[in-house]
Amino acid sequence: MRFRNWIAVLVLVMAGTWCFAQNAETPQPVEGPISAKPAAPKTLNNASIVRMVSAGLSDDLVIQAIGAQPGEYKTDADSMVDLKDAGVSERVITAMINKGRKKIAPEGERAAAGGGGDAAAPPAPAPISEVSEMGAYYKDRNGTWQPLQTEVVHIKSGGWLKSTATHGVIKQDRNGHLNGRESKLALQAPVEILVYAAPSVDIAEYDFLRFRLNSNSREFRAITGGVFHSTGGAQRDEVEIHPVKAGERAWRFTVDRSVGGGEYGILPPGTGNVTNGGKIYTFAITE
Repeated sequence: MRFRNWIAVLVLVMAGTWCFAQNAETPQPVEGPISAKPAAPKTLNNASIVRMVSAGLSDDLVIQAIGAQPGEYKTDADSMVDLKDAGVSERVITAMINKGRKKIAPEGERAAAGGGGDAAAPPAPAPISEVSEMGAYYKDRNGTWQPLQTEVVHIKSGGWLKSTATHGVIKQDRNGHLNGRESKLALQAPVEILVYAAPSVDIAEYDFLRFRLNSNSREFRAITGGVFHSTGGAQRDEVEIHPVKAGERAWRFTVDRSVGGGEYGILPPGTGNVTNGGKIYTFAITE
């Protein structure tokens, strides 16, 4: 009887040892979430752009995607024709070209990088990466540059002025007319404005204007040559601003509360005459 009890004990010990070995070999579940490595953003190409356009996405959304994601685009003559045939707009094609364009540092910056030049000179401002095409923009509450509204303005010239004392340049008044009494875009001061100009165009060639309101239209009078270096009389509607270089071909300035409420516009150079009209960027400042 005692022998059988020892046999039973031995069997129990062997069974316990086997269970312990099995548990040691079985992997235990890991508690807590498993962190997955974030996927790298997809590199866009011409086919990606055509696919987005064919799906009915707006130009603004496609351009935002071009600016936000890496891209490898073919923009030679044949590729641009193929894109145009596929329904891609010139705005989107321009954004693709700008995305792939290599930025060349100014000569002074290149000299500083190579060890030459004036070491105490401040570095050139960085390009505005969020903006991919020429135009005027405002910074929204999220800190993103948004394009200002564009409207058609009709210009006629008149009122010859005497030449300036220093340059002998004869300047002429420009009288502008816009349909409608109000802009569709209303902003609260202070508003940060960015102008991204065409190559070889200076910010002094733009006019920042306050409109005079009629019952169903807006009007202004400005001197030819730009607000930033001109002195106009009381009849002119130019507003003085202080632009600061913000990058290659880019300037920014702030419209503060001292300017006051009203309807405003930014008139780019090369605006058309009264017969064919031109483009102006418009917005309203609310009190």
